[in-house]
Amino acid sequence: MIEDFLEHVLGGRTTDVEEAVRKAAAAEIMPRFRQLAAHEVLEKSGPHDLVTVADRAAEAHLTASLTALLPGSVVVGEEAVAEDPAVYEALRGDAPVWIVDPVDGTRQFVNGDPAFCTLVALAVRGELLASWTFAPALEEMAIAVRGHGATLNGRPIRSGSPAPGEVLELATSHPDYTTPDQKRALLGLQVDGAAPRPCGSAGLEYLAVARGALSGTVFSWEYAWDHAAGLLLVAEAGGAQTTIAGEPFRITGGNALPFTAARDAATAERIRRLLGGA
Repeated sequence: MIEDFLEHVLGGRTTDVEEAVRKAAAAEIMPRFRQLAAHEVLEKSGPHDLVTVADRAAEAHLTASLTALLPGSVVVGEEAVAEDPAVYEALRGDAPVWIVDPVDGTRQFVNGDPAFCTLVALAVRGELLASWTFAPALEEMAIAVRGHGATLNGRPIRSGSPAPGEVLELATSHPDYTTPDQKRALLGLQVDGAAPRPCGSAGLEYLAVARGALSGTVFSWEYAWDHAAGLLLVAEAGGAQTTIAGEPFRITGGNALPFTAARDAATAERIRRLLGGA
């Protein structure tokens, strides 16, 4: 059953998963968009780390539907890990893992900004196989399948390369999520030829890189639900990624941070060197 499903997904036929993502957003997220009551929004680790009833309901919806599609699979979701950090260990196991961020950009969602999305990725033993990035308020669905490219609303997308001399437009971590060493690394982006700004929804920043609208991202945290879908999307669109140590980013963790995903390998290396990478 698992082998058949993986062959189905890797063959580029992602309709069932796409439908599950769309249904979760329609049932649990969009009815609450711009309709949240004060008691339906809570802080987790701080004022920039919010959770709403929509996050929790959408993750529960996706957990049920995705594991039904692939018996034997498990879900590593942001809200489940918040309740039980041990859930994260499934990324290192042998079972297929659905990596889920039910509302990526919760702050935007709470503020009535449509720039939020639902992120789902499928991985086995730390290897990304497919991903879905759905921005329901923007009506955008981006899908990537390993070895089969990336699409946005059914059309292939390519990241391309920045023009020679083009200023690097970069989305970076919010200072609240950086250590002193990471802050020093990010200061390396404050140079002529680079224009860093705080990131919004990580998933939509990755999509901007994949479609060639943003030079790159620079992030200093490694939670898989924020990065898995976008990293595969960028890779399948022709982009590249690297940690500050010059190593590939691993969704299982233990990475040297910050790391970058960029429109092409040369841009990723340029960003890495600005961050102080040897």
